[in-house]
Amino acid sequence: MIELIQFPWSPFCIVQRRILEFSGTPFKITNIPNQDRSLVWKLTKHRYYGVPIIRDGKYVVFELNEDTQVIAKYLDQKLKLGLFPFDLEGVQSILWRNIENEIEGAAFRLNDIYWKENVPAAQQLDFLRFKERKFGRGCIDQWRAQQADWLKKLEQNLLPFEEMLAHNSFLLGEEPRFVDFDLFGMLDNFLYSGHYELPAAHPHVREWRQRMARLKIQRAK
Repeated sequence: MIELIQFPWSPFCIVQRRILEFSGTPFKITNIPNQDRSLVWKLTKHRYYGVPIIRDGKYVVFELNEDTQVIAKYLDQKLKLGLFPFDLEGVQSILWRNIENEIEGAAFRLNDIYWKENVPAAQQLDFLRFKERKFGRGCIDQWRAQQADWLKKLEQNLLPFEEMLAHNSFLLGEEPRFVDFDLFGMLDNFLYSGHYELPAAHPHVREWRQRMARLKIQRAK
């Protein structure tokens, strides 16, 4: 059985979890604390400490750098999901870079404002230290003070996706592709705290997100 090693609100973990749910394949979830990557370090033989990773029997699958989609492509090929058609390779590469920078950058900051609701008390010191070492002392307080600006930025950055979905069921046509799952992961990270809704200005994105949340692959019988 495929095992997904993750922490629950990570946008990149949500992407892979939704792909696995979409596939209908049974899988196991192992949650780890955000700041404790010792299991990941061990399983990757000291080559990687990020999340998510996949363990599939003797294989451990992880990303090579920030611009790869090794895990999603592994699942796509193994489970025959059709998420990476050859004719959309270039377009998807451009889109996922935008999604994982412009959308994710606003989404995770807005979710992290409510970090104490997500992180167990015993892990909060390490979580805060982890964040401040990466983004600077007082970063979460700063994001909280800038909350309205980050919400506006997210709304603005979603406009091209709203325009795409005005004419298609999914971002690149009538079938879901990897970028649909990628955008879903970033937005569900934003929604994770329960304090937000998707912008009312983008009704097509809101409808698409509801569709993506329950989507299951249709296998030929």
